[in-house]
Amino acid sequence: MIKRKQKELFPVKVVSNSEIALGFFSLETERKFDFVPGQVVAVALNNHEEPRLYSIASGNGKEYLRLLFDVNPEGLLTPRMARLSKGDELFMSEPFGRFLGSSDPAWWIATGTGIAPFISMAESGMAINKKLIHGAKTPGEFLFADMFIRKMGDNYLRFATRESGPGIYRGRLTHWLKEATNLPKEIKYFLCGNANMVVEVRDILVRKGVEIDHVIAEIYF
Repeated sequence: MIKRKQKELFPVKVVSNSEIALGFFSLETERKFDFVPGQVVAVALNNHEEPRLYSIASGNGKEYLRLLFDVNPEGLLTPRMARLSKGDELFMSEPFGRFLGSSDPAWWIATGTGIAPFISMAESGMAINKKLIHGAKTPGEFLFADMFIRKMGDNYLRFATRESGPGIYRGRLTHWLKEATNLPKEIKYFLCGNANMVVEVRDILVRKGVEIDHVIAEIYF
């Protein structure tokens, strides 16, 4: 979830809403707008509340629009979003933003629900010539891992800080990046997740010789 300035909102109907991991939800709505993978939408439950921004987490060929969110028990929006069901209404802006996917070679780096824009990119056919570095606390929090494994194979790397499992590294993705040698310098690096991860990874990349304008970031908080 990202918080930025308010946009005009339009009513949309919920198509489905399901808890796909403990505390993590996949909410699908009717799709009223075209979008570029990587863009965000502003969301609220009515026109009187300040909206919150969420990356679109579905391919641009889907008939629906998917949002990912984790429930903050103290939050004003996500506990109510978790209770939405088919036919309910919420309000959504037109898609916007500059964190845009393309067919060019790139590395994607994400933590938590920051994986959302990369789901959209992968489902839109942009996973070819990409590497995805994905961090989470436990193996159960690697959202849409089966899809990434199928589309990216060995170019999908997972790092869990609290537990390990088959095909999963134990530890922080930042530690792996610090030890990595010969990082490609000519490609773009897309970072999406919590602010601490984004800042740390950006600094690691720059210290290793990646130009700062090759690092594109979207911060979740």
